[in-house]
Amino acid sequence: MRARIYQPARTAMSSGTAKTHHWVLEFAPAEAREIDPLMGWTSSTDTQSQVRLQFDTKDDAIEYAREHRIDAQVQDPNKRKPNIRPGGYGENFATGRRGAWTH
Repeated sequence: MRARIYQPARTAMSSGTAKTHHWVLEFAPAEAREIDPLMGWTSSTDTQSQVRLQFDTKDDAIEYAREHRIDAQVQDPNKRKPNIRPGGYGENFATGRRGAWTH
């Protein structure tokens, strides 16, 4: 069994980092999906590809894979630096603001 251990990226619809602080172990598909000739649906007999395990730390995920003899590949995340700028949107409404507010 091959698996992948990674930390999920943030969704494209948000600028926050919610749901990105845990680690995930996902199994790779062991066989290709088949197309049902009658209905056209895709199906597979591989039930491991539906399993997605979450862990608090990378070390916990690696230890689980080692204990269960799972060949896991670890992908470290590409962290981006936070985009916190001084004088952001909240400064438009500050009480000690100097100068006129214009668009």
